[in-house]
Amino acid sequence: MNIHEELATNSFIESAKLKQDIVDSGEHKKIITMAEIIASSIKCGNKLLICGNGGSAADAQHLAAELLVRLKPHNNREGIPAIALSMDTSTITACGNDFGYEVLFERMIETLGHKGDVLLGITTSGNSENVNRALVAARKNGIVCLGFLGSGGGSSPELCDDFFLVPSNDTARIQESHITAGHILMELIENILIESQFITLR
Repeated sequence: MNIHEELATNSFIESAKLKQDIVDSGEHKKIITMAEIIASSIKCGNKLLICGNGGSAADAQHLAAELLVRLKPHNNREGIPAIALSMDTSTITACGNDFGYEVLFERMIETLGHKGDVLLGITTSGNSENVNRALVAARKNGIVCLGFLGSGGGSSPELCDDFFLVPSNDTARIQESHITAGHILMELIENILIESQFITLR
């Protein structure tokens, strides 16, 4: 086995082991609770807001799209309200230039968020200032705060009503677990809303 094959093999093994550790610890069950919280919020006419930086920003956009458009090809349904707070480059660059990047998500929560909405903050370190400031602003505005975290959780756990924590300090492995958890979360939300007949298949 050459060095490149070893890297590829070990990465898959590490990723699989970490996900197995999450199941063995029962941490994955938190995703079910989160889905119930989000589905209940949506049933009351509210929405899901998602934020993160870098790869986590891409995950936020990816997951919002799964609700806005569709998750499974055979589940043709109406859209489910979700907004990724990192989609608008004009807003991102304007805020970064005029006020500072650390207030970006906080400002968007204060402007776009409403009481009863749910915010999902994604941060592999748990110490992303703009995500944590958004969680603080959300709580002040009656928005439920959820987190996808890693690296021991950092400062984020105390700002969240509930959170899913990946037991790793490796950013790549954390992100891989976050997107798996995210897909499960979106599927559960969709299933709950379909089963309760809040949304119907077309």
